[in-house]
Amino acid sequence: MKRTKSELIFDIVNTALLCMLGFMTLYPFLYELTISLSTPADAAKQGLHLIPLDPTFDAYSKVLKHPDLGRAYLNTIIRTVLGVGIVLLLTSTVAYPLSRRTFPHRKTLTFLFIFSMLFSGGMIPLYLLIQQLHLMNTLWALLLPGAVAAFRVIIMRNFFEGVPGEVIESAKMDGAGERTVFIKIMLPLSLPVLAVIALWSAVGHWNAWFDAMIYINDTQKQVLQLFLRRTVLESASLTPGEGMLDLTAYTPETLKAATVMLVCLPILFVYPFVQRYFVKGINLGSVKG
Repeated sequence: MKRTKSELIFDIVNTALLCMLGFMTLYPFLYELTISLSTPADAAKQGLHLIPLDPTFDAYSKVLKHPDLGRAYLNTIIRTVLGVGIVLLLTSTVAYPLSRRTFPHRKTLTFLFIFSMLFSGGMIPLYLLIQQLHLMNTLWALLLPGAVAAFRVIIMRNFFEGVPGEVIESAKMDGAGERTVFIKIMLPLSLPVLAVIALWSAVGHWNAWFDAMIYINDTQKQVLQLFLRRTVLESASLTPGEGMLDLTAYTPETLKAATVMLVCLPILFVYPFVQRYFVKGINLGSVKG
């Protein structure tokens, strides 16, 4: 089908805007990558930085030798893995009963979840609650407060409601109970939405730093984002007890950029493994009738 002149102009403008938006999104990442691989002389040059002229891994070598980096990585990985598992478990088990029309007080509970999205007690009551529960300086202070988010529960409840009733009725006619329906039917059908929620949760836990700064005082339990924050605010944290930086090999800017890349890359590598669930859509496995 031949396109009209107005459609052709729209496609050209739309493509140009999307390319510009894509460049604006990628440039900060490319800039940090280039600076992290640049020599001090190249990093000090003005202008756009897209390709390192004389690539060097001196900054990465320096950052990787820091004694706190490995421990911060381990703490963040443990937090992310456990956090995602807890979120998926609690979100799915809360959303499924709310999706069943026979569940008592279903509308009231749904209203309370929506109400919590608009109003909350604030940071101070939450801090006092964590303190009274003796969760300070523990991993649970980072995992439990956000384990059941109202938005994620509503998203998953809406998905469960969209599963055709014939699927559930057919399973019950074969003798399946609610637990069997949930585990063997609803969860396999909900893999796409579970993948989305898992990705949201993983990115949230990986990037979180404020709660760790408030609840964790033990330096042995600090997460990777606090290590990055300390690096950005205090370049000397990467050279403990060494005095001046070796400005011929790296500078504070190249060290900061290398740290940013080491923090960001692992979570970026996760996306390709989850992308296929986005493509399939949330109606995977549903029947038409």
